[in-house]
Parts: sequence; structure tokens; C-alpha cells
Amino acid sequence: MRAVFSLVGLVIVLAIIAMTAKKQLQAVAPAVVPPAPATAGGPPTVPEQARAAQQKVLQDVNRALEQGAARAPD
Repeated sequence: MRAVFSLVGLVIVLAIIAMTAKKQLQAVAPAVVPPAPATAGGPPTVPEQARAAQQKVLQDVNRALEQGAARAPD
């Protein structure tokens, strides 16, 4: 019986942690980035959206690295 209560308690704690993590991730999620224009003029496909997201992340990382290099003392 004690093991059952321990298992139930563990599940409850994990559920609370999952809900908290979900709320935190939603709070810091960036705004939806408009994807690159589609060639057919229709809604962008998933691969196009993925490529656009990858390019944005790459640009952001490069910009952050450049800013860090500019701040670093020589």
C-alpha cells in the first residue's frame, strides 16, 4: 500500500512539474516568424517552415556571436 501511495505521489509531482515547464516554455516562446515566401504562392509547407526557422536561428546565433566578440576585450 505504501508503494502505491509513493507511486501516486510521484506521478502527481511529475504532472505538476510538466505543467509548470509547459507554462514557462510558452512564456518565452518567440513570436511566430513569418516563413519565407512560398514559390507557388500557397501556404508554406512544413519543410519550408523548418528551413525558415533554421535560417532564423542561424542568423540569431551569428548575431549573438558577433556581439560577444565585439564585447570581448582583446
